Amino acid sequence: MEIDLIRELISVQRWNHDLPLSERRGWYDRAEEAFGADVSVEVEPVTAGGRPAEWLRPRAAPGPTTFLYLHGGAYALGSPRSHRHLAGAIAEAADASALVLDYRLSPEHPFPAAVEDAVSAYLWLLDSGVSPRDVVVAGDSAGGCLTVALMTELRDKGAPPPAAGVCISPWTDLTFAGDSHASKADSDPVLNTPDLRRMAALYLDGEDPRNPLASPVFADLAGLPPLLVQVGSEEVLLDDARELARRATAAGVSVRLEEWRDMIHVWHWYFPLLREGRDAISSIAEFARSHAGAPGGSQLLARGGR
Repeated sequence: MEIDLIRELISVQRWNHDLPLSERRGWYDRAEEAFGADVSVEVEPVTAGGRPAEWLRPRAAPGPTTFLYLHGGAYALGSPRSHRHLAGAIAEAADASALVLDYRLSPEHPFPAAVEDAVSAYLWLLDSGVSPRDVVVAGDSAGGCLTVALMTELRDKGAPPPAAGVCISPWTDLTFAGDSHASKADSDPVLNTPDLRRMAALYLDGEDPRNPLASPVFADLAGLPPLLVQVGSEEVLLDDARELARRATAAGVSVRLEEWRDMIHVWHWYFPLLREGRDAISSIAEFARSHAGAPGGSQLLARGGR
């Protein structure tokens, strides 16, 4: 299976969670270079709501749909560079554009800095003329949490909501209550729960982990836009995704929960080598088109095929 090759590649990388944060950030930002540059997507640096960001636009004239993409990295790692290949692939599959935000990271900027930056970037999009009906907020891991936190903040502020939200392997419970932290500890090659606890402490900086903007499973989710939640069966955040979907459904939100058999944390990252990664991105594109009303859309990704 292709996923076995991915697991082998991850093991060869010998990811060291004890490296200094500066080294981890550098490694994380350079990881996407393994897949090469995507010449079919134009990259334009921009300032969005006071923060650096990148516009990613497929050269084949994208439609009106715009993704606001919030990268993962446990709130302390990641940037537009680290997620350029993934966000670009999602935009290309959906015939959309993507704005990838460089939100402030912990520990230099702990909670709620990342949430504030996400809100500011979304409002900047609207001020620049993008219709909220054409915006899909998406994020992976910590960015999946920020996706929900952003939407609850917009609701509470009375701001126009986006068309939908996409949560990829979301980290939604910083109390670590999910049983999958134990049951999937040996099957998740990417995440390490003790390391996640350290990263959560850096982000929270003394804040209650049950704060609904830090752990959306404790939020009032009523009135949120439709959600697509994707999670792999072999990741420690499996129960985070399930609990988010359960609570959102109970609050009356339209939720599509997709549990992908044998998949690992943010398997989409490996889409050039992994069929399930490409299929999951195609599912995101279909979901975005159905809710944001973007026309048409290619079903096959330019890099990797099927």
